[in-house]
Amino acid sequence: MFYLSNKRNFSIALLFILHFAMAQNPKINTIQYSSFDAYPVYLKDDLGISYSKDKTVLKLWSPNVQEAKIHLYAKGNGGKSIFEENLDYDTKTGVWKIILKGNYHNTYYSLQVKYFDGKWSKEMPDPYAKGVGVNGNRGLIFDPNLTNPKNWSTDQQPELKSISDIVVYEAHIRDFSIDASSGIKNKGKFLGFTEENTKNTFGETTGLDHLKELGITHLHLLPVFDYKTIDESTLDKNQYNWGYDPQNYNALEGSYSTNPYDGLVRMIEYKEMILALHKANIRLVMDVVYNHTSTTDIFDQLVPGYYYRAWPDGKRSDASACGNEFASDRIMARQFMLESLKYWVKEYHIDGFRFDLMGIHDIETMNIISAELKKIDPTIFLYGEGWTAGDSPLPIEKRALKNNVKKLNKIAVFSDDIRDATKGHWSNVTEKGFVSGNPNYKDVLQFGIVAATNHPQINYDSKRGYAQFPYSDSPTKVIGYVSCHDNNTLYDKLKIANPNATEKELVQMGKLANTIILTSQSIPFLHMGVDMKRTKSGVENSYKSPDSINKIDWNWKHENNNLFQYYKNLLELRKNHPAFKMATEKMIQEHLEFLPTDSPLLIGYTLKNYANGDRWKNIRVYFNGDSKETEQILEGTWKMVCNGDIINTNGITTLKNQPVVIPARSAVILYQD
Repeated sequence: MFYLSNKRNFSIALLFILHFAMAQNPKINTIQYSSFDAYPVYLKDDLGISYSKDKTVLKLWSPNVQEAKIHLYAKGNGGKSIFEENLDYDTKTGVWKIILKGNYHNTYYSLQVKYFDGKWSKEMPDPYAKGVGVNGNRGLIFDPNLTNPKNWSTDQQPELKSISDIVVYEAHIRDFSIDASSGIKNKGKFLGFTEENTKNTFGETTGLDHLKELGITHLHLLPVFDYKTIDESTLDKNQYNWGYDPQNYNALEGSYSTNPYDGLVRMIEYKEMILALHKANIRLVMDVVYNHTSTTDIFDQLVPGYYYRAWPDGKRSDASACGNEFASDRIMARQFMLESLKYWVKEYHIDGFRFDLMGIHDIETMNIISAELKKIDPTIFLYGEGWTAGDSPLPIEKRALKNNVKKLNKIAVFSDDIRDATKGHWSNVTEKGFVSGNPNYKDVLQFGIVAATNHPQINYDSKRGYAQFPYSDSPTKVIGYVSCHDNNTLYDKLKIANPNATEKELVQMGKLANTIILTSQSIPFLHMGVDMKRTKSGVENSYKSPDSINKIDWNWKHENNNLFQYYKNLLELRKNHPAFKMATEKMIQEHLEFLPTDSPLLIGYTLKNYANGDRWKNIRVYFNGDSKETEQILEGTWKMVCNGDIINTNGITTLKNQPVVIPARSAVILYQD
């Protein structure tokens, strides 16, 4: 009797303990919130999978669902679930959690939630998934240490003394190596960037060796996170996409790996690429697209509605023009972006980020991101598109727009001012720019030369579309460029806008365009292949065009070797002369002086008095956008280093108290000791 009584008491005690535990971590949530603002928040950095050999912990933040469960699979696609279990819920944090005891390395999983109407969501990968299976439909539990290639622990980030030293080169993984002329074995793959001693048909350097030879500091790769449109299970078929359709933000795109069915391979090979770039003294910029998703499924299925903005009437907003708009100003959406970016830096040693349609994000979020990332790496480079593709509920004064760049902390924006002034308006493909004889852009081009800062000689005009006011307070917060993956290549744009121009004249215009960019005070940005007269055969929007349109034909380097040498020497000129990359607005005001010229197609300026510690006392720069040559009087002795055709920093000729000839559609650069 005593035994039975004690057994009964023990059972009651056990039930009490279980009830208490269930009350703290129930498997069913009964709380429904009236608004997103009322949701509990969770600001720790352990959402998603936390792996160890003894156990795996999964956490999902989703306060407004009734139940959540995990499904485990042996493969990344196909097959039946080998395990299912409901997650426990914490009412204080809104987090669902499960602890899987044992070693679950290389196990795939999906999540599912039950809504308050009793319906279950589709199975989805965890929004925080850091590894995925083929086509990104399941997450992957893995040991991060087993994704590290040899020497990963000794990876050395290339030195960067100043942000002003940066020269960005934008490329696409597939374009880079897919053509037979690349001489690269791993065509269209991460590993294509690791190969050395590759040659084109004529024995000239290609691939990684070409990047080293050119002299860039930062390689900007179009999106490499897992994106939607490429079917990774049918890579034998011709497929192409730029990748601006995000699916899994913290996992890599499988089509760029040698085996998309093994979720670990893409991680190892991406790290091998980064090792090779760093060894080549090139930093890596990751193109990130947090402003929208390809579909809303992963976020909406598991955390209904929260991660997307809507208008007051409930209709989804679409400032991305892609069907949805990420709500960066909501606290857990902001947290998602921050933790995602920190993960890429810590796990993959990323050196910078380019934010697609950054104007959709709020200034506060972007400044928090900048501050937190610079705690990890003070030299990290952040920049983005300072515009949106449509209207947004986010007030204009809160958007990370070009015109709000003074509110942004150490984040740069692209200058459409210098882009369109140089080559003609992006959307009016037949419009000429300064380099092809348009007389209406001189003031705007000068505005671009001083990197949109306040300069006493600039004519600001609030009535025009460009150069309305000095929106930047630092030259390092502006990206100068004339071409990128969007719109026509520089050569194609010039050819369309100047149908009667000869090939020689088109080359002259192109050289002048990027001479303007690489001698201006902003951070220069080059579109891959521009140094070899890249063409896309006039295709304006090649985001899903075939390889025949998008590929780099490395034999262009042979056909345009003089052009490549010009670019190589132009980068060397900028690298060795700090006058072209002054670090502050005040320095530009003191050392850059525009010269009075009568022609709207002639710009001249002097970088004077050893600007930014340059060893040359004075540097004189002329840009002639006219179809005719012109002359300017020089006082004193000057040594020419650029005559529009070649660049030679040892000097081409010396002029003393005599006119200098500036050839048609050309730049001339001279200096005084």
